[in-house]
Amino acid sequence: MVNGVKAIRGMNDVLPDESYRWIHFEQIIHQWLATYGYRNIRTPLVEQTDLFIRSIGEVTDIVEKEMYTFIDHLNNDSLTLRPEGTASCVRAVIEHNLLYAGPQRLYYSGPMFRHERPQKGRYRQFHQVGVEALGYAGPDIDAELIVMCSRLWDLLGIPGLRLEISTLGNAESRALHRTRLIKYFEQHHDKLDEDSLRRLHTNPLRILDSKNPGMQEIIEGAPKLIDDLDEESCIHFESLQHILREQGINFEINLRLVRGLDYYNRTVFEWITDKLGAQGTVCAGGRYDGLIEQVGGKSAPACGFAMGIERLLALMQENDKEIRQSVPDIYIVHQGEQAMDYAWKCAEFLRDAGLNVVLHCGAGSFKSQMKKADATGARYALIIGDDEVNAQEVTIKPLREPIEQASVKLTAVAELIKK
Repeated sequence: MVNGVKAIRGMNDVLPDESYRWIHFEQIIHQWLATYGYRNIRTPLVEQTDLFIRSIGEVTDIVEKEMYTFIDHLNNDSLTLRPEGTASCVRAVIEHNLLYAGPQRLYYSGPMFRHERPQKGRYRQFHQVGVEALGYAGPDIDAELIVMCSRLWDLLGIPGLRLEISTLGNAESRALHRTRLIKYFEQHHDKLDEDSLRRLHTNPLRILDSKNPGMQEIIEGAPKLIDDLDEESCIHFESLQHILREQGINFEINLRLVRGLDYYNRTVFEWITDKLGAQGTVCAGGRYDGLIEQVGGKSAPACGFAMGIERLLALMQENDKEIRQSVPDIYIVHQGEQAMDYAWKCAEFLRDAGLNVVLHCGAGSFKSQMKKADATGARYALIIGDDEVNAQEVTIKPLREPIEQASVKLTAVAELIKK
């Protein structure tokens, strides 16, 4: 390590011995999303700070404590590294008028940033896959998102995830419930912790999401939102449950599930594991029908979810999901100037044939080169010396099978290896 320089705490390198797991995961994700007709969208890592304040909510942990915000001294703008992806996606949809062509099924993946205390499953730079369905009002799209997730857990080899669902109703029912919550918590004013006191008159619904053990008894006795729900939201929630049951999706109704972002309404859901300690939520989302208008677009319904890549990779390892690391088909060893020129031609010829080829670079005896060939995990070594150049052949040596090496024409190598 030069001059003691190292990565920022909570922002981790993914080295080659681990990155192949990420590549395997990403390949599954892209194929899975294609089967449901979702298209990729890519947004900047940095947005105007106001976008996140308006969308996530000013009285939330993310905005109050966790955002990486700075002043761009070239124009004095307040900018923020994105802490989540939905707001950026919605901003892009509005800016480029994507809903003009009709409803959109979109997805994105990449790093997000929150200034939290790093621990297992929680990092300051973390990675998410986000899925957003914009322009769809019915419970069928809510159900599709949940069914999609269930299929993905099978594809990833992750059993035992628990699904919790709830409904937050519409703005009017939440306003009624907000009044009842404030009245209730005011009666227990002396038992509220600092965060709850701060949120009492600004965002009392967030008190229900408190993880403080000393608050749980008070929270348990609080009025339930479902008692204040409007009829239309109740019908929507019942329809969602019907579809999930028809599709064989097991779920639990958790009436205290409120999610940590202010833009949610009606359906909310979480997929939860017991295998990652405190960081039990691996995927969460719901409906956010008011967000597009709130950010500045024409009113349109929307829903979506995000999942943590690091947490899902940890679960794949926890469940002994074997992922084979990619290895070269061939490692070419060579000795001498003529052999080197011929080795270059052989390497490009074999790559054109669809093989993964590593050409030895640097000096070294045949013996030392063969050791390096074996260390790469390559299936075969291709040996080129003066004899091979003169005969315009190559010597192929299997490294993983007890088969004798043989001299063959270069044109026969690809067919021989692909057998």
